[in-house]
Amino acid sequence: MKKEIKITGMHCEHCKARVEQALVALENVKNAKVNLKKACAVVDLNKETDKDVLKNAITELGFEVVDVIDKKGFFG
Repeated sequence: MKKEIKITGMHCEHCKARVEQALVALENVKNAKVNLKKACAVVDLNKETDKDVLKNAITELGFEVVDVIDKKGFFG
């Protein structure tokens, strides 16, 4: 299962790396990929994880989470 997290405040590769590292460090997160141009992260989860857990990992870094969306379908 995947979730897309809309994030504001990321400006560079360092921001991208910090967010990816924080998300991957969470329990149940297999992979996290940040796209700076789209201002979002796609997180691949082992099992359902509360959206607040994902949000808190990012907001603790000083970024703002705008939304967390469940990715569904064949490519989600």
